[in-house]
Amino acid sequence: MSTQQVPLTYEQMMSLFLETRERQEAAQKRSEAIDKQIEKTQAQIEATNIAVGSLTRKVGDMVEKLLGEGNLVAQFRDLGIKVKTHSRNKVFGEKGTPESGEIDLFMEDGDVAILVEAKTTLKMNDVRDHIERMEKYRRFVDVDGNNGKRFIGAVAGTVIEENVIKFAHGNGLYVIVQSARAVEIIAQPEGFVAKKW
Repeated sequence: MSTQQVPLTYEQMMSLFLETRERQEAAQKRSEAIDKQIEKTQAQIEATNIAVGSLTRKVGDMVEKLLGEGNLVAQFRDLGIKVKTHSRNKVFGEKGTPESGEIDLFMEDGDVAILVEAKTTLKMNDVRDHIERMEKYRRFVDVDGNNGKRFIGAVAGTVIEENVIKFAHGNGLYVIVQSARAVEIIAQPEGFVAKKW
């Protein structure tokens, strides 16, 4: 049994042609809309990259102010920690592993080091993250057999809410904030003891 195809009439062919053209035009409009959305997304990514770069520079500027105008080294010396050397952006561990990290400001006094995390706006999670970073750094150093060194933590910010300050102090961290003298270690509450990792 063979099936024969019936030829289409002119009207049927025109109808199919118009239907196909409408589908192509609709597909073209969808494609143009997708292209516009891609352009918009790329512009947003570029704006985000610029904003992130700006924040990175702000944190870097803040660390510079901590050391220079804020005379942070002298303030820690006043607290009995004789800072002799300091460095920025100290990276430790194998990059990309759970036991790696970066310390914004690392100050040393022979057997004691102060690890400072700086944020423009210091939040509760930043403090928690720094406590975790301190613990990671302690484990990293212990693996190398340098377990005699003690580490003290500090957090710094341009904007810090009172509850964040209390939380940091409650966890044995020094708190550094911008003040009239550029930066200032906030007075510790009575009974405060800097935690050593």
